[in-house]
Amino acid sequence: MVSRIDRKQVVDTALRLLNEVGLDGLTLRRIAKELNVQAPALYWHFKNKQELLDEMATEIFRRMTEPLVHPGSTTLGDTWQDALYASCRALRTALLGYRDGGKVFSGTRMTDESYAAPLDNLLNRFVAAGFTLGEAARGWWTAYNFTIGQVIEEQSVHPDPGAPGFRDPAYDLEGREQRLGARYPLAARAGREMFGDLGRNFEAGLRILVAGIEATASGGGSRRDGARD
Repeated sequence: MVSRIDRKQVVDTALRLLNEVGLDGLTLRRIAKELNVQAPALYWHFKNKQELLDEMATEIFRRMTEPLVHPGSTTLGDTWQDALYASCRALRTALLGYRDGGKVFSGTRMTDESYAAPLDNLLNRFVAAGFTLGEAARGWWTAYNFTIGQVIEEQSVHPDPGAPGFRDPAYDLEGREQRLGARYPLAARAGREMFGDLGRNFEAGLRILVAGIEATASGGGSRRDGARD
């Protein structure tokens, strides 16, 4: 028996529904209903929800990295710092474009090799600057995981990508200060730093990461030339 829907249709529909129902509400049954097929038809393409999530994450990554694939691309800039900033910013923007995008991406695996070319281009920037491959890989892996974690936290505060101004009431800053202020004044005021301007916090975190990579790499001081934010 051959399914009358293809793998791409399932993934595109799942990504569209994700913004409507979130990760918890995204079920194979719901996707099948949207495609006007019976749920078993989806198992022709995906054995379970995790396999579908893996493909969804891969498709998000494909869409994000398409401009970065070509070795001559200027999207990553001239230096390893440029490349790291550009890659992390692109990843954050891509994941914030989908409700629960950070959670979808976290813990999934790529289903093809589309990640390899942009990763090679990024690592080349590091190696050309004198980093060992190990230093380059660890630097990127740390920044990559920071970005995904930041997005997950950011989407807890602002869960709806279609309404970026909406803040989950659980993250009401004034209420937090009123509850904690008398006994824990520093923790109370820190809430605005942690949960206020999340875009600013992300950029500050990237700068800390770049400084850490520079400081801990062998001969790190020599690699600071061209640092930008």
